Amino acid sequence: MKVITDERCTGYSSAGHPERPARVSKTLEKLRGQKELSISWAAPLPVAEDVLQRAHSKEHIARVQAAAHDFDGDTPAYPNIFDHACRSVGGGLQALKAARAGESAFNLMRPPGHHATRDRAMGFCYFNSIAIAVLEAISAGVEKAAVFDFDVHHGNGTEAILLNVPQTAFFSIHQYPCYPGTGTENVGRNCFNFPVAPQTPREDYRKTLSKALDGLKNFHPSLVAVSAGFDAYARDPLAQETLEAEDYYWLGKSLRALGIPLFSLLEGGYSSDLPELILAYLRGVDGK
Repeated sequence: MKVITDERCTGYSSAGHPERPARVSKTLEKLRGQKELSISWAAPLPVAEDVLQRAHSKEHIARVQAAAHDFDGDTPAYPNIFDHACRSVGGGLQALKAARAGESAFNLMRPPGHHATRDRAMGFCYFNSIAIAVLEAISAGVEKAAVFDFDVHHGNGTEAILLNVPQTAFFSIHQYPCYPGTGTENVGRNCFNFPVAPQTPREDYRKTLSKALDGLKNFHPSLVAVSAGFDAYARDPLAQETLEAEDYYWLGKSLRALGIPLFSLLEGGYSSDLPELILAYLRGVDGK
């Protein structure tokens, strides 16, 4: 298992904001101390502006670079946020590189990305790391690439960027109603949404995940990028769902069983138990 990180991603925060640096720092501590997985570590790749332009307009890139004003109530203009966001994108590209070389990989970086649209930063997200990685993969010759997004919040930006893009597909399992209030139905030819109600029983949530996995399998991708959010956890403070650590282990194992090159990027998950949830998922992906 290759884990991509850069400790500078923990170097910014905002008092009272739920997207805290401890999400990564505590997870790093957990992963470095565990004995179950054999982990190799890697740094994010550098990112050129033309790579960012695969998913974002020049105007949006310039706005993040200047970052003079908060983008919205959830998405502050942190100092050096352009550099932090670029490193997250670079982590996704490093994870893509590992997956294409036959390794399992997990991008453990902040900020997340799946709400960022072509022209808008929102929902803690500035650039859309997973959409950029998928578009980079297609450009590099990958025949078909899919995003499997199990973050409890709908990845509206990923959907908007990949909508009807040839050779790509998007599968999202998320709570509705929930932020940002999108993802109620399938859109276009390649975006498939699986909304679940608040307090959906674990068994029923797993059935929905299985249905989405069947759709993913039927797309026959040659590469799967996973938007890994752990906020459907029963004790996450931002959502109202019921999953437990063993469900994330099962999900990782189910994705591995597809036998398709796979890499994952950290999205959501705001419980203090996040390190245990990530480890459970990685054990499943690794077959432990």
